[in-house]
Amino acid sequence: MIAIAPTDSPDEIRLKILDATEARYRVYGYNKTTMAEIASDVGMSAANLYRYFNNKNDISAACAQRCMESQTDTLRKVVRKPGLTAKQRLREYVITSLEYSYERAGDDGKINELVVKILAERKDLVIKKVETEQALIAEILAQGNKTGEFSIDDVVATARHVKTAVVMFNVPTFMGLYSLEELRSMANGVVDLILTGLHER
Repeated sequence: MIAIAPTDSPDEIRLKILDATEARYRVYGYNKTTMAEIASDVGMSAANLYRYFNNKNDISAACAQRCMESQTDTLRKVVRKPGLTAKQRLREYVITSLEYSYERAGDDGKINELVVKILAERKDLVIKKVETEQALIAEILAQGNKTGEFSIDDVVATARHVKTAVVMFNVPTFMGLYSLEELRSMANGVVDLILTGLHER
């Protein structure tokens, strides 16, 4: 149980509700979780919970958005990390993204229910995440153009293709099929192919 303190601000209460929701989803899944159970997990009434979120879909979207933003922040640090070549940065970006996804999903099939729900009902959140990640990849590619590592005519389009090539390493469904070591090996192989293609341009 994640208890709400009388001194908690509305923002702190919202965060605790999201923490409790994520914890419940990991054990019971989206489909078997009710607003009343989430409210109970934070020590409030269901009626009070509706003061912070309109319904379970709103809570789920907020949970998903928070997770997506956390991953984006992690990847942004890789993109802005000093001392890396563009080639090194692209590889670290892909591996960091994989490790982040694996750590959060692993073989936990319950969290996939939330992923399916968000894909079905909040495509806008997923599209925004993909576009943000493509922009980060484009930043790496532009750096490579500047340093002479790459020679890319259309950085934005190429970033989109790179994102498409590595998307498997962010899909929770695949996290349960392979070990992290196997996925790292596959990701490195894909990055090798991408770098060969970029070098040939």
